[in-house]
Amino acid sequence: MKNILILLIGFLLVSCTNDTNTNNCFFGVTLNETINLSNPQFIDIQVPGGHTIINLGGRRVLIIRRTTSSFKAYDMECPEGDCTSAMTFDGLKMICPCSQKEYNSLNGSPIDGQGCFALEYTALQISSTALQISR
Repeated sequence: MKNILILLIGFLLVSCTNDTNTNNCFFGVTLNETINLSNPQFIDIQVPGGHTIINLGGRRVLIIRRTTSSFKAYDMECPEGDCTSAMTFDGLKMICPCSQKEYNSLNGSPIDGQGCFALEYTALQISSTALQISR
């Protein structure tokens, strides 16, 4: 009985996997900025579906308002590291101009399923007029 229990525990440990995406294409990128949503430059993200691209902490950041209280924020650096130009955003997806590789704006995943995800920041609305972008 003891041998069966040890065998079962060993099998469970070996079969465990981690499905969490680890973005190994961005090392050492940190950001912790708060923006005032009342600022006129953020008028485009006053309503759900709106977006804006701004410079924060030396990074170009895309901010998308999903709902009245939910935001997404992505770094506009091409994840593959083979391009010095910032990605563009067409309202649905982010596009690296050098390779034309496309990334989903819902989760940052590459649309072709290959390679690194776009770098996502945490976007937390801390008051009715303040949004904290961090990583």
